[in-house]
Amino acid sequence: MITIAVISQKGGAGKTTLAINLAVAATRDGSVGCALIDLDPQASAATWGDSRSEPLPEVVSAQANRLERHIEAARKGGMAAVIIDTAPHSESAALAAARAADLILIPCRPAILDLHAIGTTIDLARLAGTPAAVVLNAVPPRGSLADEAAEAVAGYQVPLVPVRITQRAAFVHCLTVGKAIQEFEPRGRGAVEIGGLYRWICETIAA
Repeated sequence: MITIAVISQKGGAGKTTLAINLAVAATRDGSVGCALIDLDPQASAATWGDSRSEPLPEVVSAQANRLERHIEAARKGGMAAVIIDTAPHSESAALAAARAADLILIPCRPAILDLHAIGTTIDLARLAGTPAAVVLNAVPPRGSLADEAAEAVAGYQVPLVPVRITQRAAFVHCLTVGKAIQEFEPRGRGAVEIGGLYRWICETIAA
């Protein structure tokens, strides 16, 4: 079983959207079981889960001190993957998620304030001793911002995921109806990007 923690100490980075879409990508990967554990008190991922008719991914709203118990339950339940969605500005919960994960995914929008903020999350990943990678998220479909952001991330000496997630209205619309991008627009570019990101994660953990 692989465990991925989506962490950013800055709000608005798109953690929940990525966590939800990765959880569905894991579920669609050979119909393997996946649990999505929502550590954010706002419970946005759990609310999305309540709006679904499909049984997977299994979405659980949890507190950080119960995280290990939920991960163990997922393992015993035959889940092949666990995705952990975390809250911003919650170092203790983020650290618990970081320590429990095989890989930390750090979403970052290509904007100066977001780029400055990833340093805190990278420090947290190093404290946990867990490998981490930055993924550029909500990238404008045109312009050079993503390339400039990639150069800035290189200065942090942490891997940059080669797959970029483009800003698309479909990412908003799919959550509204209790779906992920691969269910909402299965042949769309957003679905291709999320699929590529999930494959990269699996290959990185397996390496």
